[in-house]
Amino acid sequence: MPSKPCKRVKPDNYSIGRSGNRGFTLIELLLVLVILTILAAIVVPRYAKRSEQARITAASTDIASLEAALDLFEVDAGRYPSTEEGLEALVEVPAQLENWKGPYIKRGVPKDPWGNPYVYTSPGDNNSNSYDLYSYGPDGKDGGDDDIDNWSER
Repeated sequence: MPSKPCKRVKPDNYSIGRSGNRGFTLIELLLVLVILTILAAIVVPRYAKRSEQARITAASTDIASLEAALDLFEVDAGRYPSTEEGLEALVEVPAQLENWKGPYIKRGVPKDPWGNPYVYTSPGDNNSNSYDLYSYGPDGKDGGDDDIDNWSER
């Protein structure tokens, strides 16, 4: 019996023009990279801005917590720690202080969210009856609009 000729099967539309290789073309890869770059350009600045705002909020919260601890110190000792005693007086009893009932903060004196120590002076230049307490803020430099302090409106 004579054999019938085989029917030729057409390739599906996906593989037309691809020489049988089902990988991505260079143009497709470049298009994906362009789209990802555009998305990153939109998302990253928003995330960075929120991250910086979260640090500013954390510094304000730290300052409020330190203020509460300093007020407790003042109730017990009858005065705020001196500039020389600093915020360490909230953790360790200062020399020749009898009424210290601390520690007034549990985990030691925190650093600000940028890794710098909080600045404490008593009496303060801005709060002459008590103390000044502030962070240098994101730029890490004294002065400027980005400092976070206990005398400005929050």
